Amino acid sequence: MPGSKWKPGQSGNPSGRPKGTGKFEKLREDIAVHVPEIIDMLAQQAKGGDVAAARLLLERVYPAMKPVEATQPIDMPEGTLTERGNAVLAAIGAGELAPAQGAALVAAIGALARVVEVDELAARVAALEDKHARS
Repeated sequence: MPGSKWKPGQSGNPSGRPKGTGKFEKLREDIAVHVPEIIDMLAQQAKGGDVAAARLLLERVYPAMKPVEATQPIDMPEGTLTERGNAVLAAIGAGELAPAQGAALVAAIGALARVVEVDELAARVAALEDKHARS
C-alpha cells in the first residue's frame, strides 16, 4: 500500500504483549490452585451416583473408544472400474461387506477413476503437444 508506514508482513508492534499475560492465563492460574480439590469433589460425587460427574472425569481421563472394523476380503474382479463398483455393491447386498466398508471402497474407486482420468488427459495433451511440435 503506497504511503503506508509499515511494509507487508511487518508488525506495527514487534514486541507485542508477552505470552501468558492475558485474561485467560490469569483465570487459568487462579483456577489451577483449586484443581486437586475440584477433582476430589467430582470423584466423590461420581462415587455417590452423579452420572454427570462420572462422565466428566472419565471423558477427561480415558479417550473415547473408536469402533474398529475387521478387514473383509471380497472378490474384486479384474476389469473396468464400473465392474469393480458393481462387485462392491453386490457384496454389500449379499451381506458379505458392511455398508460403511462398501462406501469407503466405492469412494476409493471414485478417487481412482479421477486419477485415471487425469493420467489419460495428461497423455492426450502430451500427444497433442508432440504432434504440434512436429508440424
